[in-house]
Amino acid sequence: MPKSKKDTAPTFDQEMSADDIMRQYDKESATRIWTGAPARTIHYIMSVFSVYCIWSTLFSTADIPVRASAFLGLIILMGYLTYPAAKHHVRANYIPWYDVVIMLAGAFCFFYYCFNYNHMVMTVTSASKLTAFHIAMGIVGILTLAELCRRCVGVPILCVAGALLVYTFLSGQSLPRVVYTLFFGTSGVMATPVQVCLKFIAVFIIFGAFLERTGISAFFIDLANCVAGSSSGGPAKVAVISSALCGMVSGSSVGNTVTTGSITIPMMKKTGYKPEFAGAVEAAASTGGQIMPPIMGAAAFLMAEFMGVKYGQVALWAILPAVLYFAGIFMSVHLEAKKLGLRGIPRDMLPRFGELIRSIYLLLPLVVLVWLVSTNTRTLQFSASIAIILSILVTLPGLAASSGKSGGGAPFAYFGKSLAALVFDSLEAGGRSSITVAVACSMAGIISGCITVTGLANKLINGVVSVANAIPYPMLGILIALFLTMLCCVVLGMGVPTTANYCIMATTCAPILIKLGINPIASHFFVFYFGIVADITPPVALAAYAGSAIAKSDPMRTGVNATKLAIAAFIIPYIFALEPSLLLMDEGVLSAALGIVTSAVGMFGIAMGLEGYFKGHIPAPLRVLVIVGGLLLIYPGAFTDIAGVLAVGAVVLLQFLRGKAAGEARA
Repeated sequence: MPKSKKDTAPTFDQEMSADDIMRQYDKESATRIWTGAPARTIHYIMSVFSVYCIWSTLFSTADIPVRASAFLGLIILMGYLTYPAAKHHVRANYIPWYDVVIMLAGAFCFFYYCFNYNHMVMTVTSASKLTAFHIAMGIVGILTLAELCRRCVGVPILCVAGALLVYTFLSGQSLPRVVYTLFFGTSGVMATPVQVCLKFIAVFIIFGAFLERTGISAFFIDLANCVAGSSSGGPAKVAVISSALCGMVSGSSVGNTVTTGSITIPMMKKTGYKPEFAGAVEAAASTGGQIMPPIMGAAAFLMAEFMGVKYGQVALWAILPAVLYFAGIFMSVHLEAKKLGLRGIPRDMLPRFGELIRSIYLLLPLVVLVWLVSTNTRTLQFSASIAIILSILVTLPGLAASSGKSGGGAPFAYFGKSLAALVFDSLEAGGRSSITVAVACSMAGIISGCITVTGLANKLINGVVSVANAIPYPMLGILIALFLTMLCCVVLGMGVPTTANYCIMATTCAPILIKLGINPIASHFFVFYFGIVADITPPVALAAYAGSAIAKSDPMRTGVNATKLAIAAFIIPYIFALEPSLLLMDEGVLSAALGIVTSAVGMFGIAMGLEGYFKGHIPAPLRVLVIVGGLLLIYPGAFTDIAGVLAVGAVVLLQFLRGKAAGEARA
């Protein structure tokens, strides 16, 4: 009997390790296997790269093109040593000869430019001055980066860059002009995204690697258990809180889904949540961690740099949308637990707050980083470097405690070895994690370069503006323009790490909204939010699919559930694009407080409507009414607040009366 389509689809009912799941859904984890001397050599290369990035960021006075070309040359070397062309190449200590050739050829192109920059800047002043050698070098360098992008980032962003390259040639641009723009100019692979990456992102990635090794993730999970573990449906609430905190510093929705989800998803299933719901909660919360201030996966610091504002302002503007996002998930989780009659974790199985508070020092690097940047005491780079040093220092109590068990003089030898190993592993992990972000940023540069050289930016902007203006109703025209921009962001954001994601959105999509007259700050937040939620938006919802693999659930249903839980991320950006006061811009204390309260009540109304439960089942007409009321409450304005309160209040009152009547009938 032939198998049905359902039978032949990938199954998730078999045991999969966290590494297997990461390899399947996160391109960054599909790496070569090195052992022995080759592994040590590559680890040393990664570590030296991290040290170079810190030194270059803090002390180098070389021109940006010199630093950018050296940076990308090292990225190519590390990238091809890390990522194979196909899964069947993943064998111990194996790299095919052609990968070695591609790696050396690509690295040569960038190192040649680096060491000959002063000569080339004097002789190669335009596309007409390029020799055949220069053109060949540019083509090889770009193609090498594109192939590395396919291996470690994924196909979606490569398809966008490829389509724009084809359009560039079809628009009449010559090969020398394209090569000059994309390789030798400042509008291509070494454009603003890569410059931001080498100046800021790399150091923050290294800081994140150090932070992970301090045990802060375990601290966040224990803290979440302490706060919400014993309440109704506690494990799901623990997942929301811990994933928000861990995702805030991880910079990867998929990575955070797998690491924290391997703990929280089985707990949720054991409590009684359906597998599709458990996987969706973790995916939605992990993705939301990227928009959670004060870190926002390091994007907060980049947003301040791109928008030319103080970091503290960015963190303030991000607070209310992030709170509403997680409030919506938390309320949905609570209502689901009440609907299913789920209990929490027994208190005797939870960590005690008194014991947990002893590890509060683990937060010191984050606190100091935020303080240094928000007060403009130090630059972003210098602040991150100080935070790295503090990350090392906060591990000392734990290392000392473990080494003290051996007694005598041995603890000091063991202690020194452990500290060196921690520093080495963190530097190596930071270098490895920089590869994907740097490659994604280089592709963003190619996209930006193609748009610039063809004048497509103005055409896109004018096209969207024309569509908006062609609609007889101005508000409807703006909404259509926002929707089209949202689609672009979701496509460009598929599988791209947080920091690179924002670089791409800021250079390609934000200008469209700014031209439409949308507030520039709101424009940047709008495109960033939709770039991030690409990880839970079907059909390419990598974070949701990773969660489904752990939960052993249907991936598409998990993605749909994650989208429903994260509904705030699809609503709120439209609202603050139309009414920037939702970002608490130029708001007084009382006005801001009122906005927070009404918006929170609005999210509760939306959660009630989507879950269809509050003190009992909510009929369909009332679900529609309470959702509309919730939306009105989120949108700033006295009239909308009053209408929203009446709608949500009416449904809540009716549900109380229905519940009371049902209770009396049972009695």
